[in-house]
Amino acid sequence: MTPADRGTRRPGGLDPSGAGGQQARDHLRRADPVLARLIDAQPDFDPRAWLSGLPVHDAFSALVFQVIGQQLSVQATRRILARLADLAGGRLPGPEEVLALPPDQLRAAGLSGRKVATLRSLAGQFASGRLSDADLARLSDDEIEARLTAIPGIGSWTVHGFLIIALNRPDVVLPGDLALRKAIQRWYGLGQLPSQQEVLRIAEPWRPYRSLASAYLFQSAFQP
Repeated sequence: MTPADRGTRRPGGLDPSGAGGQQARDHLRRADPVLARLIDAQPDFDPRAWLSGLPVHDAFSALVFQVIGQQLSVQATRRILARLADLAGGRLPGPEEVLALPPDQLRAAGLSGRKVATLRSLAGQFASGRLSDADLARLSDDEIEARLTAIPGIGSWTVHGFLIIALNRPDVVLPGDLALRKAIQRWYGLGQLPSQQEVLRIAEPWRPYRSLASAYLFQSAFQP
């Protein structure tokens, strides 16, 4: 895929009138009274709106976003993405371009040495054809996680975010995400931050729409 091709691809969106929309909202209302309150309070909520300002066009760029965002806020991640785009003429570099950039330039953009190594390994997988948009789209969530976590520096949090952002998979939850855990603690009246296992237990009734449920809780984390 050429850089121009990458620029025309966008992550899929949740259809507010389809299985990812009203049907999902109705299910979540019935399954969880906490989510019912969040859903009813935001009738026009778009779970994909936050992606509109990101230069995320395909599987590789979505993974770049996720790797850069490890342990960082979205705002800090955006700043590093902008610097990385400056190195490639105003857009995110593709796999071959990442491999061609000197590691020192990537570090100067704000990436740690480990993230530089991860991005270069990831770029090598895409440049060689061992990973591709088409192949990843055909795989199950578990198969994708197995493929991607074999790359050093990519863990479950990175993969789960990728599944939502790039592939719009409907039943994904990020149990290790601090913002999600804080939102659950707040809305479910917990005395302490929930463990990852507690997050998964609370999220069980949300199936098969855990992605949308998580989106409402993430949104609530940025509200007073």
